[in-house]
Amino acid sequence: MKKTNVHKLTVASILCAVAVVGSLFSFPVFGSKCAPVQHMVNILCAVLLGPQYGIAVAFVASLLRNLLGLGSLMAFPGSMIGALLCGLVYWKTKALLPTLLAEVFGTAVLGGLCAYPVAILLMGQSAGSIAFYAYIIPFLVSTAGGAILSGIILYALRDTGVWAQVQATLRGKA
Repeated sequence: MKKTNVHKLTVASILCAVAVVGSLFSFPVFGSKCAPVQHMVNILCAVLLGPQYGIAVAFVASLLRNLLGLGSLMAFPGSMIGALLCGLVYWKTKALLPTLLAEVFGTAVLGGLCAYPVAILLMGQSAGSIAFYAYIIPFLVSTAGGAILSGIILYALRDTGVWAQVQATLRGKA
């Protein structure tokens, strides 16, 4: 049991580091920094570790990105809601395509809508200076890129048989 927890924490730590370093490869879309690597990590966490680890990794990565000046406060609602939703969908269905779509919907729509009050309350932007949907489009661009990246990785891992080995190791059956 302890060996499994160490494996999961190690994978979560590595994925968190990938998300932080991957945010160096971001691009601006309207007032947001789009970092598709974070969304790729959300999906990988959902599939490999489960929703709890996904939310934790999204939170820690967002916090580190903000502390290092690599992200904005918008990283929290977008990445955490996407991680939660795709983690729950994968947990219930064990299917990749719905998981990818859940990340896109959770981050772009739900995270984008939750980013609006965060922008007003925490960043001091007035309601007139940003539209209600101002974060949905940038979040959609970012999360769609991350979903495509993770889909390529996960389908390749599944087709080569590596995915089954990784899951067995993380469950303590290897």
